Amino acid sequence: MSNKPKVAFICVHNSCRSQIAEALGKHFAGDIFESYSAGTETKPQINQDAVRLMKELYDIDMEKTQHSKLLDEIPPVDIVITMGCNVECPYLPCKHREDWGLDDPTGKNDVEFKKVISTIETKIRELKDRLKS
Repeated sequence: MSNKPKVAFICVHNSCRSQIAEALGKHFAGDIFESYSAGTETKPQINQDAVRLMKELYDIDMEKTQHSKLLDEIPPVDIVITMGCNVECPYLPCKHREDWGLDDPTGKNDVEFKKVISTIETKIRELKDRLKS
């Protein structure tokens, strides 16, 4: 049983930003915290632009290890990070909560997607550094 903090990346549909954050959390900070993502609704598949760009940029195949999940499908968590849903974000009990205020890149071009992915990577690395100290 791991005693690493559990971090949940939460967004309504759990198909794009929160999935990217889960994947990058595992990739860059798996030694410091456990990453999960979930939402109040699910989509049949992860956003295909996100899947394609994560393969291209990081060689991460999100479809092999992740799927769209509801909040009750993840374990109790220590930290909740909302993506910036611009709606009433789902509530999940936790010790710490923050909102990353990210625009949803769904339906936008690769440049916009890559900006969001880059911002998520930066925030994951910052979170890792905060939790290490």
